[in-house]
Amino acid sequence: MAAAGFDERVDIALTVNGESVEARVPAGRHLVDFLRLDLGLTGAHAGCEHGVCGACTLQVDGEIVRGCLVLAAQLHGAEVWTLEGVSETGVMRDLQAAFVARNALQCGFCTPGMLFAAHDILSEGNVPAREAIREHISGNYCRCTGYEAIVDAIEETARARAGQGAKEPVE
Repeated sequence: MAAAGFDERVDIALTVNGESVEARVPAGRHLVDFLRLDLGLTGAHAGCEHGVCGACTLQVDGEIVRGCLVLAAQLHGAEVWTLEGVSETGVMRDLQAAFVARNALQCGFCTPGMLFAAHDILSEGNVPAREAIREHISGNYCRCTGYEAIVDAIEETARARAGQGAKEPVE
């Protein structure tokens, strides 16, 4: 069987945010575009389209991926979670509340990627050092916040989940 051409359509069946989805997509359509254009799920943003900025970050089969680097046609049988879906489950509710409280989301363009990266490091179950948080979110560009509020929100959520409470301010 010959490989599908870029404009040829491919049938896929996958799970998106817990719901079965069947679609016929152009072989060259990226996951982020499939979600936004075909399914109306606009939480992930198409930013640099080179996998550098992190705005298109999603979860596929339990791993965070760049939606601009994955073709929808590659995901037959996969489980995909977007920010909309994860938000509905409530699994990130405390993290999202910390982002709001710390003003860690200003324009919101980087927020989906930042939240997925934060959720990923927090899933390890410990309180990561601030340097580890910075390293883990380093693949997500933010032009508004200067990152401190984002790191604060992630650290605050990790401490709360560990029952440690807020960190004492440095004088």
